Amino acid sequence: MSGPRERTPRQELDGGLRRYRPAPREPSGNGPTPPPNGAEPRDDLAGDGVRIVERRPPMATPRKLGEILLMARQSRGIELERAARDTKIRTRYLAALEAGDFRELPGTVYTKGFLRNYAQYLGLDPDVVVAHYRRELGGRAGERVSIVAKTLRAPRGGLTLTPGLLVGIVLTLAVIGFAGYIAVQFLRFAQPPELTITQPATVESTIDAETTMLAGTATAGATVTITGPDGPVNTTATDAGTWSAEVPLRKGRNEFLIVALDPQTSKRSPEAQVIVMVPLPSSPQAPVLSLSSPADGTTFTNGAIPIVGTTTGTSISVAATYLGPSSGAPAASSAPSPPVAEAREIAVESDGTFSGSYELTTGQWRLTVTSTGEANRQTSVTRTITVAYTGVNVLVELTGGQVWLRVRVDGELSKETPTTGGVVFEDGTKLTFTADELVEIRAGVPSRVFVTVNGVSYGALGEGSLPGAWAIGPTGPPEPA
Repeated sequence: MSGPRERTPRQELDGGLRRYRPAPREPSGNGPTPPPNGAEPRDDLAGDGVRIVERRPPMATPRKLGEILLMARQSRGIELERAARDTKIRTRYLAALEAGDFRELPGTVYTKGFLRNYAQYLGLDPDVVVAHYRRELGGRAGERVSIVAKTLRAPRGGLTLTPGLLVGIVLTLAVIGFAGYIAVQFLRFAQPPELTITQPATVESTIDAETTMLAGTATAGATVTITGPDGPVNTTATDAGTWSAEVPLRKGRNEFLIVALDPQTSKRSPEAQVIVMVPLPSSPQAPVLSLSSPADGTTFTNGAIPIVGTTTGTSISVAATYLGPSSGAPAASSAPSPPVAEAREIAVESDGTFSGSYELTTGQWRLTVTSTGEANRQTSVTRTITVAYTGVNVLVELTGGQVWLRVRVDGELSKETPTTGGVVFEDGTKLTFTADELVEIRAGVPSRVFVTVNGVSYGALGEGSLPGAWAIGPTGPPEPA
């Protein structure tokens, strides 16, 4: 009777640890077939009957744990540095494990953990590797330590740049850039331009000079307007966002108001103020006077001449001398003698500015504006102007009590008296009516109505208190209608 069929084992070399897989068994009552060549079975690698056996050929020195790990890594073509990156174990610790130099490792507990993770990474049984480690250490590593091995993923390949991925990256960057551009534009249009003053360093300063430099920063391209005693000065911020302008100074207080305008958004910055004080002379001197209106040689189409300027004095007076009729216009027949303009005073504000009007009739005039200052010292400025009225300009002044009026301008009811029933005005009221050809006035008490036509005063419309009507043309006095 023949014995049981001979079983041929399949063995795989794995860094000194061999895996033994028995051949399929035939039903027999003789029990399991022992491993070939007298190999002793060791711990199970899995539940499928696969066992790891350590083959100990006769007269052969057992492999060290470090050699097993080194051969396992090299058989897979893995560099030590890559293994360190994949397992998150330092390169010097892996090198110590493969060299069997356990003294370089931080301790037994950490060494077992490293071995389990490294064994799993190399495809070895962690329990068998740790048991091998215990045998090499002898009794020094006999304590039982529970180690939770971290499952590591197999090494992955690098990122592959495909056409689809490249298109996705480009589209994503384009969307992000467009969104950023929209956000920047929204913030720019929602906010006013920036404006800062860097020179002078303080809001209020004192210098003794005729000019000074104002400078600062603003939104690039913004128009910076500096308004001072001599009027506005404009400058433009550079691409770097800087601006500067030299401005004239006067004795005393010089106040500058500065604002930036963004030409693209039409938004204005908050107004900034700079005050420069120029010391006044110790001894009394004539006040400084600057007249911005009227300009010399200006022609006005009505008699209300604007008087505007600045001064270091305390008062302003205005007077005028008649020089003759305007060019090409004869003197009015109703005023055969040269007209006379009475001098008047204009108040000076605390900051040295003054503004008012001065009534003159038709003709050429020499206007004299005089500023009076300390020790009654004076400074005067003269201007030659022409008053050439167009149409009919009537100034109505009510004096002595209430007056009922109805006024027509070129045949239409005026906006001041819009109904046929007229309007009752209070004492002291001043009204101005301008027409191309004719102003008609109907008054309840004509003795309280005083009129000036194209700069010529004609007094009250009448002497009595009976209602009446008057027509006023461009060249003549009021005529009863």
